[in-house]
Amino acid sequence: MGFRNDIGTISAIPYAVLVLVIFGLFLIGMGPVIDEIVSVDNQMMGMATVTTSPPTPTPTATPVPTPDPGQIAAGAEHALHLTGAGTLVEWGRSGYQAGNHIDGSDIDMVAASWGHSFALRNDGTVIEWEAGDYDNYYSPLNSPQDGNVVAISGGGVHALALLNDGTVVGWGEDRGQATPPAGLTDVVAIAAGYGHSLALKGDGTVVGWEDDGYGPATPPSGLAGVTAIATGWAHSLALKSDGTVVAWGDNDYGQSSPSPGLSGVTAIAAGWDHSLALKSDGTVVAWGKNSDGQCSVPPGLDHVVMIAASPMGSYSLALTADGEVVQWGSMELLL
Repeated sequence: MGFRNDIGTISAIPYAVLVLVIFGLFLIGMGPVIDEIVSVDNQMMGMATVTTSPPTPTPTATPVPTPDPGQIAAGAEHALHLTGAGTLVEWGRSGYQAGNHIDGSDIDMVAASWGHSFALRNDGTVIEWEAGDYDNYYSPLNSPQDGNVVAISGGGVHALALLNDGTVVGWGEDRGQATPPAGLTDVVAIAAGYGHSLALKGDGTVVGWEDDGYGPATPPSGLAGVTAIATGWAHSLALKSDGTVVAWGDNDYGQSSPSPGLSGVTAIAAGWDHSLALKSDGTVVAWGKNSDGQCSVPPGLDHVVMIAASPMGSYSLALTADGEVVQWGSMELLL
């Protein structure tokens, strides 16, 4: 069997061989293309059939809630501790009869003066009661009740309240220390001493009014960059933004002479004739009169988060991060 073309008749068998040779040559020429097709196909097949396990997520630690240590306040011969759990604890000198215990669950801040205790509720109202031997009963006196108070401070025989509009009101015995200067605004912190008062303004300057003859209400000229204030019997303290302390007023016992090298301070407190500073490492430094050990900070005291000093007594307080209150000095009234 065969077929004819222009060059003659070709047998079937040689023709078949020719076809195979031509097809082979074709396959040889297409080899690289076929290899690439096979390679791509293998990759596609691999993507379709090969699975990998998702990466194991890195475990994250569950945050541990930081306990709230609460707040402390020092009066003449009594003290207050508002615990983080909302319990208000009051105690005082030997034989002291604590005042009426009120519910502390809605209290944001506490303060104390000579014979009174103060509490700022979270609705912006203030309650006040006479403490210890001063009739020993809960008694709202002349404190603001209009619901716009954001901070309170107890002095010797008067108290101050900072309102949410940056103004200040005072009440109690008034020889001028309970009457803020006219036009005083932009106040961010207050401190009531015995015969004088201080206000810290938003621009870092300090305003003082009245005094008892030692000049504690008159800040040093050029004082600025202040972040906190404190008042004692007849001296005052200011904490600056660089962690240093400035003091003025009565200095009979060195209470207005902080160490020149004192730095890293985060909080201050002023007592009758002594002063306290809380450092950033949680330790406390004290200076001034030490007749009753009020400047003898207990050895090993650290992790302190708040300090207080009696403005009419000779004791000091420290509140630690775990809510423990440490007291040193004497609660016996000096007057």
